Amino acid sequence: MESEDFKLPIGSPLISFDMKGTDGRNYMSKYYLNRDFLIVVFTCNHCPYAQAYEDRIIAIAKEFSKNAAFFAINSNDASKYPQDSFENMKIRASEKGFPFPYLHDESQETARAYGALVTPHCFVFDKSGRLAYQGGVDDNWENPKAATKHYLRDALLELSAGKPVTKKTAPVIGCSIKWK
Repeated sequence: MESEDFKLPIGSPLISFDMKGTDGRNYMSKYYLNRDFLIVVFTCNHCPYAQAYEDRIIAIAKEFSKNAAFFAINSNDASKYPQDSFENMKIRASEKGFPFPYLHDESQETARAYGALVTPHCFVFDKSGRLAYQGGVDDNWENPKAATKHYLRDALLELSAGKPVTKKTAPVIGCSIKWK
C-alpha cells in the first residue's frame, strides 16, 4: 500500500502515549518533549517493507540520538499475525539491537489516534511538540543505495539546524496496519 492520505495535519500537537516497551519499561511520550525532536515510527516484525527499512531506521536513530527521542511502535493484531506478538517483538528488538524503545500498542488506540496507515509510517514532532513531518523514510524501500530522496533524515537535519522542515509530508509505502 502506498499513500499520502494522512489524517493528522502538520502542526498538530503530539498525541500522548503510555506503552510498555520490549525492555519491560513503560514509556510516556510527554517525558521526552525536552528533546529537540521526537520521532514515532509505526512498524512491525512481519512486514517486508518494515524489515527492509529497519537498518535505515536504526542508523537514523543512532545518528540523531543526542538530540532526539525515538520510538518504534507495533500496533498490529498479533492474534492474526503471531510474528508481531509482544514476545516476538522482544526477540526482534534484541536480535537487531534496537537503539530505541520498541513499544506495544496492543489496544491499537495510539495507531488510530495518529492515523498510522502502514508499516513503517514516521511522525516527527519538533521541540514545541508539534508535528513537523510525517511520511516515509525514503523513496526506495527495496534498495537503500538507490534512494534519491531521504525524507526522514532530511527533515531531522533541517530541525537539527534550527530550520523548518521543507518537505513536511512524503508518501508512505508498506503493509497496512493489521487492525482488530
